[in-house]
Amino acid sequence: MVKSIKPNTTRKPPVPADDHSDIEDWIGQVMPALQPIVKHLDELIRASIPNLHYAIKWKKAYYGLPELGWIIEMVAYDVSVNVVFFGGAKFDSPPPLGEVSRYAKVKTLEEAQGPQMREWIKQAGRVPGWT
Repeated sequence: MVKSIKPNTTRKPPVPADDHSDIEDWIGQVMPALQPIVKHLDELIRASIPNLHYAIKWKKAYYGLPELGWIIEMVAYDVSVNVVFFGGAKFDSPPPLGEVSRYAKVKTLEEAQGPQMREWIKQAGRVPGWT
């Protein structure tokens, strides 16, 4: 049986915001030690994937495309940032954690700046996500 791409079947996808300002506000509320990581990831996502939609729901940042749905979710915890790729299981080299929605825990700016993260973000822009 094929698993559907959803974080939880009882939850509805977020509603897109009018612009990026909700994400900027969310970044400002992240733990200060994680803000450089989150800012870098946000910039990398926006530079790698054109025509994004943005949303904040459940204290998580969402990035999506009209034709693919929500493709990336970013969650900041106390010591790490989880970058969730809703279609990550279909990537050439999937992120290490999760099943259908795959994710990576990012604990340092160096990890966020690595070539693997850049490649996962680029692949996310080509794979269907959560609709």
